[in-house]
Amino acid sequence: MKEKYYITTAIDYVNAKPHIGHAYEKIIADVLARWNRIKGKDVFYLTGTDENAQKNAQAAEEAKKDVKKFVDENVKYFIDLCKKLNLSNDYFIRTTEKRHIKISQEIFSKVLKKGDIYKGTYEGLYCQGCEAFITEKELVNGKCPEHNKEPRYIKEENYFFKMSKYENQMLDLLSKPGFVFPDYRGKEMYNRVKEEGLKDLCVSRKGTNWGIELPNDKGYSIYVWFDALINYISALDYPDGELYKKFWPADAHLIGKGINWFHSVIWPTMLMSAGIKLPKQIVVHGYLTVDGQKISKSLGNTIDPIKLVNKYGADPIRYVLIRDIPSGEDGDFSEKILTEKINSELANGLGNLISRSLGMTEKYFEGRVPKGKNLIKFDLDKLNEHFDKIELHLALAETWKYIDECNKFVEDKKPWVLAKENDKELSDVIYSLLDSIRIISILINPFIPETSEKINKKLGIKLGNYKDVKPNLLKQGIKVEKGESLFNKVEAEK
Repeated sequence: MKEKYYITTAIDYVNAKPHIGHAYEKIIADVLARWNRIKGKDVFYLTGTDENAQKNAQAAEEAKKDVKKFVDENVKYFIDLCKKLNLSNDYFIRTTEKRHIKISQEIFSKVLKKGDIYKGTYEGLYCQGCEAFITEKELVNGKCPEHNKEPRYIKEENYFFKMSKYENQMLDLLSKPGFVFPDYRGKEMYNRVKEEGLKDLCVSRKGTNWGIELPNDKGYSIYVWFDALINYISALDYPDGELYKKFWPADAHLIGKGINWFHSVIWPTMLMSAGIKLPKQIVVHGYLTVDGQKISKSLGNTIDPIKLVNKYGADPIRYVLIRDIPSGEDGDFSEKILTEKINSELANGLGNLISRSLGMTEKYFEGRVPKGKNLIKFDLDKLNEHFDKIELHLALAETWKYIDECNKFVEDKKPWVLAKENDKELSDVIYSLLDSIRIISILINPFIPETSEKINKKLGIKLGNYKDVKPNLLKQGIKVEKGESLFNKVEAEK
């Protein structure tokens, strides 16, 4: 039996087109999914859309469209984004799917039957953007910090989940290092539960015409966050599906820091109540910013990732988002940074190494891999350590150190001089470069898979896996082809 790895992203609201923040999260998940496949694991990567939210219905109303039609139209942009980014997701879930609706109602009924759901009245501040009640303590200048809007005060009769019942279990869970990454994000959740206590959660909405109907009361719909979180198991056909038996519990729920509470606190308490195993880890990433400000639809400073991919290709965007932003932290993104990295690190670094190594093979060895041994070393243990710690920016930097080392090797060995002098070392030098390029194609695959495929095509080989990241595996005599450059230099628009 292969070791399994199940990774999910948050599911996206479809009240507007996707922005670069959506792309960032999906790329991180794809890097982790691809790396685990290279390591020989059986991987299931899930992403999708959150379609039952009232903000989707509100956006449809503003667009003067039927809600279902509006949602169906907008979902296409998110599916297209997955294709454009060359994601390797195994499934794209929509929470309007019949099986998700059925399983959400089953989980609600299960928690209700246990006595963990009751009817009561709630009043408080409600943020439409968060689709959640928030406390005055959370407000910044009287506004929700996530959406920069004043919440509205509402009072209504609803159904409540006895989340308070699981306070001690949550404190115990959140006190364990590793459940939430980075650790300080877990401490934030622990401190919040410790200081405020765990309050019961409103899990229904009254009088709405969009959403999943309560199984016990047709006048209400299930609170969107209660149903949305269930997608992680409904996509696996909980409770009897083969995928569920194989892949649950999740190895990593990848989310943005703004929804940490929902995933690190609300989701585990729901699972505890329903008698379902908890996920192994919640991986929290930071926000992308423009001039230090969070990119979001509600703030109106979004960047269209599909347009960027159409202009520059998927790999440069994947590369820059991982390379420039420390895992778990916020990071600035701009087209200027993107073009600088394309020119300096992709074109001059990797592209130049491939071009001249294959060019010299064609010139000195008639385009065939010479007999030789690889003289360039690579520290795989260090790369592994970065992946294990989810330090993806450092893992990519470690890979690029190897690329830089290969370029330095060319300058130090000067194969063009060795060729003039008919030096026997030329064979080892060219072999070292070609075999290292083979290894590089494996190492960069999680980050820039299209480029990895192009390199393998030039080398006339198939993509290797983790056990192939060792020297001297490239066979002598293989025909290589320099072909076109991997990256063209670009000029930033003013």
